[in-house]
Amino acid sequence: MWDSSKCNLCGDCLTRCLYVDYDKSKAAGDIKLLMEGKPADILYKCVTCCACYEYCPTGADPFDLILKMQEQTHAFPISKEGVGMFGLAPTIPSRVTEGDADKPVLSLCVMQLPEGAVEGQMFKGMPVATGGDFFCYVGYMHAGMESPLAQNAKKFIDNLAALGREIVFLHDDCYAMVDAKVKDYGINVPFKYMHILEYMRNYLRDNQSKITRLNKKVAYQRPCASRFTPGKDVFVDEIFELIGVQRPSRKYERETALCCTGAFVRVYPQLAAEVQAKNVDDAIQAGADALITLCPMCDRVLRKPTAEKNLKKIYITDLCRMALGEKDFPD
Repeated sequence: MWDSSKCNLCGDCLTRCLYVDYDKSKAAGDIKLLMEGKPADILYKCVTCCACYEYCPTGADPFDLILKMQEQTHAFPISKEGVGMFGLAPTIPSRVTEGDADKPVLSLCVMQLPEGAVEGQMFKGMPVATGGDFFCYVGYMHAGMESPLAQNAKKFIDNLAALGREIVFLHDDCYAMVDAKVKDYGINVPFKYMHILEYMRNYLRDNQSKITRLNKKVAYQRPCASRFTPGKDVFVDEIFELIGVQRPSRKYERETALCCTGAFVRVYPQLAAEVQAKNVDDAIQAGADALITLCPMCDRVLRKPTAEKNLKKIYITDLCRMALGEKDFPD
């Protein structure tokens, strides 16, 4: 949550932004205007990637300030139909499948996953929760809106708590809500939880005898919501080490990762095409055999641009299943 007492107008949040070309003076000036409750250029240039949350060295949370001002001024040019898509998510019928009593519940939110993404030995026996009751509302950030998160966070937590089990979150947005955003709203999380990356790391670490190292180079597409929980990035490195893939250094990764553009592909289509090209070209130039995605939205958005440049696009659970002998690495 925005904390003006922590902001020293250093400008890092916007000078480091990959989607605007700001110097320190311009960055500080825009933030100062927003602090005064006045519109600033950044409201009309922000692509809602959340990166400035991570870039802020003092923890002031400038993204929250920008987001709230975007909602107040209607600066983010998303259509009513676009906003309506998020409104449909809570109405999707909810379902919890039965599973083993000693297994945590795998929460999938309302996201459509690649076929077979949560099949195989890693996920055998896990109960699965899907549907509107388990929609986290974080996606509204990509509509330039913050109030739906605040209004529905408690309901989201209560619905998960009612399951009475430990929760494993596949969707990075859901994990960001539970591990970070609820703290802004003073909400207690009364259940144990972990991210799917940690769950997979644990499984692979405990079953190393089943792994055949892949000996590949892969680029990782970091989800925007990872900006709120960057500490879990270590699990990606540990997973890759366990299954024998190298994560080559490249320009657009970790803190300097580019958004998949799913957040703004229909709002700023030309910019989205340019960003996708930069991202895919960067992975190819780094020598990657494939681009690995975690977020289901990233997976869908990046299928076409990777295919056009003959770069393999692999969902991270499938990559792990390849190392476990359940799937073949694509030719």
